[in-house]
Amino acid sequence: MEAKWCMLLTIALMLLLVNGDDEAPVKPVVKTVKGKKVCQKGWECKRFSKFCCNETISEYFQTYQFENLFAKRNTPVAHAVGFWDYHSFITAAAEHQPDGFGTTGGKKTGMKEVAAFLGHVGSKTSCGYGVATGGPLAWGLCYNKELSPDSLYCDEYYKLTYPCAPGAAYYGRGALPLYWNYNYGKAGEALKVDLLNHPEYIEQNATLAFQAAIWRWMTPVKKNQPSAHDAFVGNWKPTKNDTLAKRVPGFGTTMNILYGDSVCGQGDSDSMNNIVSHYQYYLDLMGVGREEAGPHEVLTCSEQLAFNPSSSSPTS
Repeated sequence: MEAKWCMLLTIALMLLLVNGDDEAPVKPVVKTVKGKKVCQKGWECKRFSKFCCNETISEYFQTYQFENLFAKRNTPVAHAVGFWDYHSFITAAAEHQPDGFGTTGGKKTGMKEVAAFLGHVGSKTSCGYGVATGGPLAWGLCYNKELSPDSLYCDEYYKLTYPCAPGAAYYGRGALPLYWNYNYGKAGEALKVDLLNHPEYIEQNATLAFQAAIWRWMTPVKKNQPSAHDAFVGNWKPTKNDTLAKRVPGFGTTMNILYGDSVCGQGDSDSMNNIVSHYQYYLDLMGVGREEAGPHEVLTCSEQLAFNPSSSSPTS
């Protein structure tokens, strides 16, 4: 009997060790560069960076949470069944975690940024509506492309820098849908993928679709303007003109950067409130709580003037 219990205990310990290795946090490799501590942290934070010394996204955001956020994406009525998954997101995120995506500040700041980014994604890819099963906020990642485009989205103004490929259509695709040849061209340059000649790659590869979206989140539209990432985590310091335009660090300004006056400066519009609602819903599901989203002037862009008014600059 004693031998049986010893054997069972040994098996249990072996299983614990095997399972523990899968979930144990990766210890960072630490070194000092020019007097500053930088780290490298396994597959998820390959480049030495100060941000890799912090918790990585997979340490606080796991598969079950992704499933909770996008609970209805694989239902039969969804339009991208089987396309989106956690592995694609976390693989894409690994490219930008050394730059601070989800790794800036402490765990709470990281969780809030992931919720903010995915809040935009959920709202822009949702097929939810008021009485949809599970509620309208449970249907993010229902799409991976625009279903009935009414344009090729080819802007001949960019024919020298980002010429449209014969037969190519640059309609909305991806987690934060890309539109127009010049946006596909810029994203392709950054990701080292020929999206200008092959925009369809975005709707064929979920990791690439997330990479393009995170690149957009991390990249300013113009020089001397913040990225959505910088505006959200507090890296951006508003100028006097920004203050006069009621632009402040926080979630509201991420909408200004990504969508301009198509969403912002129009009061409490339905389009703006839908994005905000997704963010708050995801904060709740991730255990952070919507009370961490901040006051109205930080959370929304209802009174903000656009960085790039649509009359003077095309938006993506």
